[in-house]
Amino acid sequence: MPVPGDARPARALGVAGLIRPYWTSLAIAFVALLAEAAAGLLEPWPLKVVIDNLLQSKALPEPIGSVVAGLFGSGSTAVLTFAVAAVAMIAVVGAVSAYVETYLTTSVSQWIGHDLRRTLYHHIQRLSLADHDKARTGDLITRVTSDIGVIQSFIDSALLGILFNVITLAGMIGVMFYLDWRFTLVALAVMPVLFLVVYRFTRRIKKASRAVRKQEGQLLSVVAEVLTSIRVVKAFAREDYEQKRFDSESLASVEAGLEARKLKARLAPIVEVIVAIGTCLAIWYGARRALAGDLSAGVLIVFLLYLGKMYKPMRDLSKMTDTVSKATVGYERIREVLEIESVVRDAPRARRAPKFTGRIEFDKVSFSYGEAEPILTDVSLTIEAGQVAAIVGPSGAGKTTVVSLIPRFYDPTSGRVVIEGSDIRQYRLKSLRDQMSFVLQDTLLFRTTIWENIAYGRPGASAAEIRRAAELANAAEFIEAMPDGYDTMVGDRGITLSGGQRQRIAIARAVIRNTPILILDEPTSGLDAESEQLVMEALHKLMEGRTSVVIAHHLDTIRKADAILVIKDSELAEQGTHDELIARAGIYADLYGLQTAASVA
Repeated sequence: MPVPGDARPARALGVAGLIRPYWTSLAIAFVALLAEAAAGLLEPWPLKVVIDNLLQSKALPEPIGSVVAGLFGSGSTAVLTFAVAAVAMIAVVGAVSAYVETYLTTSVSQWIGHDLRRTLYHHIQRLSLADHDKARTGDLITRVTSDIGVIQSFIDSALLGILFNVITLAGMIGVMFYLDWRFTLVALAVMPVLFLVVYRFTRRIKKASRAVRKQEGQLLSVVAEVLTSIRVVKAFAREDYEQKRFDSESLASVEAGLEARKLKARLAPIVEVIVAIGTCLAIWYGARRALAGDLSAGVLIVFLLYLGKMYKPMRDLSKMTDTVSKATVGYERIREVLEIESVVRDAPRARRAPKFTGRIEFDKVSFSYGEAEPILTDVSLTIEAGQVAAIVGPSGAGKTTVVSLIPRFYDPTSGRVVIEGSDIRQYRLKSLRDQMSFVLQDTLLFRTTIWENIAYGRPGASAAEIRRAAELANAAEFIEAMPDGYDTMVGDRGITLSGGQRQRIAIARAVIRNTPILILDEPTSGLDAESEQLVMEALHKLMEGRTSVVIAHHLDTIRKADAILVIKDSELAEQGTHDELIARAGIYADLYGLQTAASVA
C-alpha cells in the first residue's frame, strides 16, 4: 500500500485522482469481487444437480459428466460426492474472496481518508485570514472529520459493493435468461418500477443529507465558540443563554436528521412491497409451469433461489442510496473548501525574499474589509531599518490593520507595502514571514511543554538556545522554579500560566527566531505593574538592533520611540517623535494629556 507524500492540490482530487495511487489494490479487490460474485452465482447449482441428476436420475451434461467420472467415478455416489465437493469449494472461494475484497477496500478507504484530511487541512492552513474571517470553525472541523468519514464509509461499503451487486444481478439475469427467458421476464417485471422509485427517493435523500451536514457544522460551530470562550461565558453568567442557543441548534439538527430518516424509512418498505409483488408473480408463474410439466423441478429451484438472491442486491442498491448521497454531499462540501482561492497567496512569479535590513514603507495604502467603510485611506509612511516605530490612535482607527499588512495577513485594497525596495507581494509568503517575529496582545500558547512553546519560533533550536531565549525574556526564573522546569505542560491556550508569564514565553518565542523585523501588538495590555515592568525589560532587549513596529495604548511606554505614527479616521494624522508631537499640541498631545491626567487621578 503506497504511503502518500505531500498533500496533493485540489485539482488532483477528482474521483480518478483520489483512486489512482491505489489502483493496484482496487484491481486485486475487483478480481476478488468477481470471484465472490461467481461463487454466489454457482451456489444454487449443486442443489440442482442433486434434484435433477441424482433424485430424478438424469445424466449430467457434458463435459461435466466426463470430469465427474474422471474425478469421482460413476454412479449416484459419485454425483453426490461431486455436489458436496462443489458446495464446499464454492463456499471456500466465496469466503476467501470476500475477505480479500473487504481487507483491501478498507485499507484503500483509510488511505484515501488520510489523503483527503491532509490535503484539506493543508489547504485550510494556507487560506488567508480574510478567508478565515468568513468561515465558521465548527463547519471547517465537520468537513475535515465527518464529511471525510462518510466518504470512507462509501469506499468501505458501497464503492465495490455497488459493482458487486450490479455484477451479481447481471450474472443472475443472464443465467436466468439462458434457462428460461419467459420466466425471467416475469421475474423482472417489477424492476422498472423499483428503479424509478429508488431514483426519485435518491434525489430527495441527497438534498436532506446536505441539510443534515450543514446543520451539524452549525452545531459544532456553537460548541467550538463557547468552549473557546468559556471564561467569558462564566464571567457574565451566560450559561443559561448558551444552553438555550445550543438546544436550538441541536433541535434544528434533530429536525434535519428526522427529515432525512423519514425519507429513508419510506424507501425501505416501498422496496420490500415491490420485491414481494415480484416474488409472488414469479412463484405463481413458475409453480404453474412446473405442475404442467413444462419446467423441471431443478430449474424451478434454481429460479426461486436466484429470485431471492436477485432481489437482495436490489434491496442493497436501494439502501446504498443513503451512503452514496452522504458521500456525494461530503465530497461536494470538501470541494467547496478546496476550490476557495486564497485572497492572499504567492504570485505566479514570486521570488524568495532577500535578507532584510528592516526598512518598511507604505505607499498610498488603502484597505477595507469587503464593501465596508475603509479602514485605511491613502496612508504613506516610512520606517527606517533599526527604528522603533510606535502606532497609536483611538480604538478602531486601524492600528492593527497597519501591522497586519506588513506580514501580508491581508493585502491592501490599493497602494503597496514595500520592504527592501520591493512590493512584498513579489516575495514568497513563507520567506517574507520567516523574517518577522510577533508578540501579540492575545498571547496563544499550545498545550505542550514550555520548551516546545518557545521552540515553536524555531523548531530546530537547541536546549541551550531555548534557555538563552528564556533568560533574555525574563522567563527563566519562573520556568526553572516549576517542578518540571522547561518540561512543564502548559494548559490549553496557556491558561495555567499568568498573563505576564504567557507574555514572557511569547517574547522568548520571538527572541529565538532572531528576525530583523519585530511586530508588537499591545504586548503589555492587561498586565499588572510588576509583570508589565518585567515584560518591558524583556521587550527592550528584544528590540535592540531590530526594526520594531509597536501598537501601544500606554503612551508612556513609547516615549523613546524613534517615530510615533498617529492613525485617526483611517488616515495617518500625525508622525514624529514624542517631543515633536507634544510640541505640536495635536491629537497625540491630547491622548497623552488624557492618559497622564487619568494616571494622576
